[in-house]
Amino acid sequence: MKDLPPTCIKPSDVRWPRLLAERLGTEAPPHLTTLGNLDLLALPKTALLGSARCPGDAILRAYDQATKWRDEGRCVISGFHSPVEKECLRILLRGRQPIILCPARALPKRVPAEWKKPLAEGRLLILSCFTAAHRRATTKLAARRNQVVAALADEIWFAHITPGGQMEQLAKKFSV
Repeated sequence: MKDLPPTCIKPSDVRWPRLLAERLGTEAPPHLTTLGNLDLLALPKTALLGSARCPGDAILRAYDQATKWRDEGRCVISGFHSPVEKECLRILLRGRQPIILCPARALPKRVPAEWKKPLAEGRLLILSCFTAAHRRATTKLAARRNQVVAALADEIWFAHITPGGQMEQLAKKFSV
């Protein structure tokens, strides 16, 4: 498969997700860079978010939930960055359901091998709200990415919330 070219969309584009403006207002990103099936943005989406450190029972619940979403065909949106989120992505990639992956940096220069088939099938969208200058994920970029993920989702599911951490602040902001 030849790599697909990325697409940049702005608020004036008809494909722009209106939830960003509605939920983030002036904090909405000025553009989104995407790779894959933009139609996935119109689907009902569940955000998967979780703290970097997660207790064992929460990890097992997250794996069970990812399996349930996979089997139900639910579209899941996440950064898939924390260890528990990465493992949930592995579970989801074995299914047929849509996935929206939002890195806390610019789009990758090379698409990992395990993402190529879902991209070709039209069930994966890689979406970034960052410019090409943002090549490495940082805590600040991850917080911004998580805000965008939460704003795009119809529902948010937290694998784990560390008291006083960024996920707790996000949960309060989005009234979860």
